[in-house]
Amino acid sequence: MARTAADANNDGMDDATSGDSGELGTSSVPSDALPTRAPGGGLRWLAAPTVRRWIWALEHAQDIVGVTVGVVLVLLAAVLLVSGIVDFLDGADGSISAAAPQLLDRILLVLILIEIVHTVVLSLRAHRLVAQPFIVVGLIAVIRRILVVLTPGSPPVSPAELGLLIGMIAVFVAGLIAVSIVEKGPDRGQGEPPI
Repeated sequence: MARTAADANNDGMDDATSGDSGELGTSSVPSDALPTRAPGGGLRWLAAPTVRRWIWALEHAQDIVGVTVGVVLVLLAAVLLVSGIVDFLDGADGSISAAAPQLLDRILLVLILIEIVHTVVLSLRAHRLVAQPFIVVGLIAVIRRILVVLTPGSPPVSPAELGLLIGMIAVFVAGLIAVSIVEKGPDRGQGEPPI
């Protein structure tokens, strides 16, 4: 008898918390719009199961597009590297002194592509964008431009453009330092993810 009364009391409590109205339930929020616990520990509201399905589909579509972009970038980097080495070895770019800067330019372009692939991989793993790889890509691109501009035989560059490129290097290095300080954070624990 006591067990039956307790079960009836629990059923009434379930009705009150699930939002099925009744006399005990005062919540006007439907049960499928209750907050769900997000992986990071916060609450997020999902209006209906349909929204959850759309979010799931979009996340998987984003992953498929990211993997496709990564594969294409790796293939492009491999083609650029092989063609640069072949052109350097067969003398298509002229003498060694003229071909070496061309090879260096292609190698730096391959590094930029690989760093972008690294960014795509990080984005696929964490489902968020990380700033540091983008800053590294910008830094490599500016260094590549400076090396091309300062190569003997290239058209002369104005001091203003060279100063701008050097200033960009300073900004990118300062950005890398700032991002690493923010990601380490003095008041965050060992296991917590970066901001």
